[in-house]
Amino acid sequence: MYKNFTNKMNNFLKSFKLEIFPLSLILVLAFSRLIPHPPNFTPIIAVAVMSGYLFKNIYISSIVLLFSMFLSDLVIGVYSNFFFVYFSLLLIMFLCFKIIKNLNFKKLFLVSLFSALIFFLITNFGVWAFSGMYENNLNGLLYCYILAIPFFTNTIISTIVFSSIAYVASNFYYKKLYN
Repeated sequence: MYKNFTNKMNNFLKSFKLEIFPLSLILVLAFSRLIPHPPNFTPIIAVAVMSGYLFKNIYISSIVLLFSMFLSDLVIGVYSNFFFVYFSLLLIMFLCFKIIKNLNFKKLFLVSLFSALIFFLITNFGVWAFSGMYENNLNGLLYCYILAIPFFTNTIISTIVFSSIAYVASNFYYKKLYN
């Protein structure tokens, strides 16, 4: 009986060690949005990418992503475009969950670029559609995207940087865990 209990406890601790790091990493990334930063140089897309990669359960991945964003948004404040931000992040997380199996730096770079593009297209569509700043026609939409291009550079760079840091940290952690 003691041996059975010990085995169950060891299995629980191993599972806990496997999940606590990704959870902590995602929360750290999400809360780093609160640190002063250049416009659009935030880890939110990296949070979506790494949530899709690190968690083996899509429901856990979704809950962690939404919860971490919601907590940091409580501090930042409510913004009118939140539906498009959350939708784009969930889409990115879902695609990463379905597509990424074996990640390396080349794949991470491509996923980061593609994810930044998804975020750019969806969130700026939301700005165009609901901000009242642009005409509600194709010219207004194109103008919105054109004016957002300078911010897109920081979005791409931050997604690559934060995703790479999270990837290296997770690889380091799992190598230490299994050695």
